[in-house]
Amino acid sequence: MVVHQHRRRRGRAGRAAVAVGLALTVAALSGCGGDAVAGDDARPADDPAATVRGAADVLLRTGSAQTRTAMEMATGGTRVTIRGEGGVDFKNRMGQLLVMLPDDAKGKAEHRPITELLVPGALYMKNRGAGVPDDKWVRVDTTALADGNLVTGGVTDPMAAAELLRGAQEVTYVGETEVGGTKVRHYRGTTDIARAAALASPAVKGALEAAAKGFSKDAVPFDAYLDSGGLLRKVRHRFSYVNNGVIDVSSTTLLYGFGTPVTVVLPAEGDIYAGKIAD
Repeated sequence: MVVHQHRRRRGRAGRAAVAVGLALTVAALSGCGGDAVAGDDARPADDPAATVRGAADVLLRTGSAQTRTAMEMATGGTRVTIRGEGGVDFKNRMGQLLVMLPDDAKGKAEHRPITELLVPGALYMKNRGAGVPDDKWVRVDTTALADGNLVTGGVTDPMAAAELLRGAQEVTYVGETEVGGTKVRHYRGTTDIARAAALASPAVKGALEAAAKGFSKDAVPFDAYLDSGGLLRKVRHRFSYVNNGVIDVSSTTLLYGFGTPVTVVLPAEGDIYAGKIAD
């Protein structure tokens, strides 16, 4: 199983288990059609750090968006990419994604897509496998994960991806480009997980605080793409940790369809699996 539930562990995220599958050819994540909705007050172009740090607030004012994600893992010469697609309600801090796991070495679908529900402090997964009945959900406490669910679910929660930018430092303006037909400004820098956690909204603070304690390095390189109104269109974070060797993770979040209504219905208590989950 590619996506694992992590149990709370002491020490660094280098000791947190994240399974990877067989190598696949990595497909590029491209943008979708642009949208007209933008932030109300763009930051000064001569202050790249302030512009990037304010991305989460602009998304909050925008309300919601559709998203596509790609998480590429590399270890020991093996690469695997997990893809997701869905929507995020930034105001209510909820999201729903369909996560597609990689095909097997022969190009055949090895796992059913996993439905993931993102809410403050928790991740719900359906079709998780590993001994969980098909009609049951698994609930994971994201504040108890050594990585704060930045990589556990095969998707970096888009809300957390934006909140991570609150700790941005050493930010440089790379230049203008396009994402999904929309002109954007490309910024590059590093973000400090601990600093981001200290500045994060209450909905994601606990998870980022866990990540700040879990990763061996607080500094996370990023590339962020914002439109003229400061609206985050795309962001890529590069995480790295040690788990039987160095594992590099490149997590890309693409945002589009801003303002599209997003409805998230949490499972009933009786639909949540309470049994043992295989590793």
